[in-house]
Amino acid sequence: MEFFDLKEQYRNLKSGIDAAVLDVLKRGVFIGGSEVLNFEREAAEFLGLEYAIGLNSGTDALILALKALGVRQGDEVIVPDFTFIATADAAAQCGAMPVFCDINRSSFNIDSDKIEEKITAKTKAIIPVHLFGRAADMDAILAIAKKHNLFVIEDAAQAMGAEYNGKLCGTMGDVGCFSFFPTKNLGAFGDGGMLATNNVQVADKIKLLRSHGSSLEDKYRHIELGFNSRLDAVQAAILRVKLPHLNEWNARRNALAKNYNDGLSGIGDIVLPEVGGGRSCVFHQYAIRTDRRDELAGFLKKEGVPTMVYYPTPLHLQPAFGYLGGQAGDFSEAEGAAREVLCLPIYPEFGENHQRLIIGKITEFFNK
Repeated sequence: MEFFDLKEQYRNLKSGIDAAVLDVLKRGVFIGGSEVLNFEREAAEFLGLEYAIGLNSGTDALILALKALGVRQGDEVIVPDFTFIATADAAAQCGAMPVFCDINRSSFNIDSDKIEEKITAKTKAIIPVHLFGRAADMDAILAIAKKHNLFVIEDAAQAMGAEYNGKLCGTMGDVGCFSFFPTKNLGAFGDGGMLATNNVQVADKIKLLRSHGSSLEDKYRHIELGFNSRLDAVQAAILRVKLPHLNEWNARRNALAKNYNDGLSGIGDIVLPEVGGGRSCVFHQYAIRTDRRDELAGFLKKEGVPTMVYYPTPLHLQPAFGYLGGQAGDFSEAEGAAREVLCLPIYPEFGENHQRLIIGKITEFFNK
């Protein structure tokens, strides 16, 4: 049993992926070209937005989004304290100060009730993360941003296809940022990312920044300092094969999550993922929480069941952000999640027989 099996998905799509990659190799256009343009068009159509711009990674999407919106040295960007470091790292890479905010206990997303107390005259943006594939509280976040004239950059790296009140994650703020890391719901065969927006000025700025700040008309005329952050043609071709399957794969993840919820309900002190409330979840991860997390993970490992801990150290306690002076006890919910969250295997090709085994082992652990 594997926590995530990339090989099975490739086997299922082998003929289409092999043909798409071979076509790129035959044409010899590896950076840009029709595959990237077509993927950007198809991704924009999937999201219902005007512009989707392929980039090197989801992290670069966050950095370039902040740059395009004018975030710079001395500004502040509000981010959730419990998430992957890229969200806060992006703000720091722009010279801004990441301002951490505690999370909602049930959703693991930024607590919208605690955002306003973090806003100062230096605040320029909020980056809500749709963690584990579940939408953040976007109505409240957008209302706060409008009230204080702030940008909203959605980190939808784990949530492509998830919805909030009928709107897709990554389409509600000023900019949506996506990751195509291989294990994402829509994964490439290497690093890849995308920024999506309806703002033509932001889209044009991102196209400039992703290619060393060069003019769209003259690649050797550099308007400003930029980056080398382009989605390559091979990855775009693979993503084009996969994109039509995304909704089906997300539905399968939901079915697997329901199996877990049904089988684990009432077992021990486990808290199961919440769903509903106008929000769909694409279950990038199936995250349970228990105050016996480490003991349970150790037991399951001995029984041949792989698990993962996301994320064992909240951002305010990361050594990289030591200069901000964070202390244990600053963010009780984030610290609690870091101690208690355990993720179980979930991906479209995962079998119900494996799920039954996992549910049985967890039941055995709590009943022994």
